[in-house]
Amino acid sequence: MKKIKEQRYQYMMTALAVITMVLVIGIYMAERCEDEKLMAVTSEDYIKWVDYRVSAEAMKKACRLDVESYYEEVHLDWIVLLAYAAVQCGGKIDKTSITYIDEIAQKMTEKEITVEELKSTYKHFDYYYEAYEAVLGGLLGEYEIETLDKEGKSIMEKKYGLKAFSPIAKGFPYQDYEDFGVSRSYGYERKHLGHDMMGAVGTPVICCESGYVEALGWNKYGGWRIGIRSFDKKRYYYYAHLRQNRPYAAGLEIGDVVTAGDVIGYMGRTGYSETENVNNIETVHLHMGLQLIFDESQKEGNNEIWIDFYQLAQFLHVNQSEVVRDNETKEWYRKFKMLDYIVEEFAKEQK
Repeated sequence: MKKIKEQRYQYMMTALAVITMVLVIGIYMAERCEDEKLMAVTSEDYIKWVDYRVSAEAMKKACRLDVESYYEEVHLDWIVLLAYAAVQCGGKIDKTSITYIDEIAQKMTEKEITVEELKSTYKHFDYYYEAYEAVLGGLLGEYEIETLDKEGKSIMEKKYGLKAFSPIAKGFPYQDYEDFGVSRSYGYERKHLGHDMMGAVGTPVICCESGYVEALGWNKYGGWRIGIRSFDKKRYYYYAHLRQNRPYAAGLEIGDVVTAGDVIGYMGRTGYSETENVNNIETVHLHMGLQLIFDESQKEGNNEIWIDFYQLAQFLHVNQSEVVRDNETKEWYRKFKMLDYIVEEFAKEQK
């Protein structure tokens, strides 16, 4: 009996040793795969791929901490908070990962760790920071917004916070769901590299981030479309399937500078045709795409980086631009003016 017990004990210890070895090898291989993956997408001195999987809840949390701490001794950069969370959870920051944002925010507020120490401690921190800065870099900042004082007079109020807007104007209903990557067949079999927001024909489409009009006109896939480039050139916003006959805001032209919150066009269902101004899309919707550009060679071709806009749409929904209609011209315009300082800076650089 004693000998049998000893044999069982030896078997158990051997099995435990094997399981431990398998776990160690598994962890090592997972870390190695992650290292190789990030090395592959950051070769040639610029990032080749970004899989943006940050939930709207995580962005809201990080944004709030950033804004609330702006005038404090330690200003919490929301992109730093998100990059740290991404390091801890492999880039997928969902509801269960938000605790990492609180964790690093507390440590930074109490001066237990600095950004420089984060960079030196976590080998993938730089990658996530650069990737997320490309996605979110122009969404927060200082600006002035028109508001009404107690007497109802219009005044400009200086603020710091979210200065980007939902692509759908305030008061106009829409429906959406996560559809990035689903199959598309017109022209050739391909993935859907955008986010569809279904609504009514003529719904005012809003400029999400200040920038300049880089593309305007007909595209056989996107119909009437607008392409707006951020001033730092890292983001290209693609608004497609705009309204037949009158797709754009009056006077909009290539090269124009537009401010976040401006009306730039109107929802429709044009596209899927070599012939211009054709309604071949069955469902009225705005196709909203966001392309990241780390090198100009990525702008068009096989190296394009398009990210899932769905969570960003949920995040930006909290900031919708209020619009008013000119009954004579039937055009819609933003109700409250906004002064985005980066627009002024860009204008000065062009002189």
